[in-house]
Amino acid sequence: MDLGAGIRKALARVTGATMVDEAAVKELTRDLQRTLITNDVNVRLVFQLTKEIERRALNEKPLPGLGVREHVAKVVFEELQKVLGKEKFVPRIDKHKILLCGLFGAGKTTAAGKLARYYSSRGLKAAVVACDVHRPAAFEQLEQLSKQAKAGFFGIRGEKDAAKIARQAIAELEGKYDVIILDSAGRSGFDEELVAELRAVNDAFKPDERFLVVSADLGQVAGKQAQEFNAAAPLTGVIVTKMDGSGKGGGAL
Repeated sequence: MDLGAGIRKALARVTGATMVDEAAVKELTRDLQRTLITNDVNVRLVFQLTKEIERRALNEKPLPGLGVREHVAKVVFEELQKVLGKEKFVPRIDKHKILLCGLFGAGKTTAAGKLARYYSSRGLKAAVVACDVHRPAAFEQLEQLSKQAKAGFFGIRGEKDAAKIARQAIAELEGKYDVIILDSAGRSGFDEELVAELRAVNDAFKPDERFLVVSADLGQVAGKQAQEFNAAAPLTGVIVTKMDGSGKGGGAL
């Protein structure tokens, strides 16, 4: 059962009950725990969330005009909102630089192409930078995606110094384009070489936004990965890819 359906089903047990008491609230939190953990949400986060839901549902007085059922549903909504965020994310529409980072197979290059298309379709001049110096055909893939997105492209074929590419990209593109998107290299695992290269690229490129790209099927490992990348180059956002596959996406939380 997907995350949304599981949460709705858990809430229905309370909102449809003839009486909501402590036992019903505890059963609700157990249902929520099962749903969230099954959908790859971090276990520690799950227990923090459900503990707070239970505390508020049992100890806070309902607002005037609200019954116990509505009060419990309101608490669940508010606590989930704290985790998911109250505001819908809207990409900034101004001049800025974006660094994409992540491991092999996350979908960074495709994400770079999609971001370029997004900004181009909104009247901004976008360009992409091929800085993945390790993956075969990464240069050609991003070059093709840039054409499809009607975006600029910069890369140095055969160059193995990613920071050098980033510096030259800035010299070539800054002032000519509104949004510059850099596709950095990944690895099969987080290691010292990746950290050193990412920090060097970050220092050379000086991005306004640093987005970690993770696959929806990554599961609970996503949290640890985000912490590691954030330590190397402080992140400002996360892009979850492959949401149309079998991945449950809960790791994004």
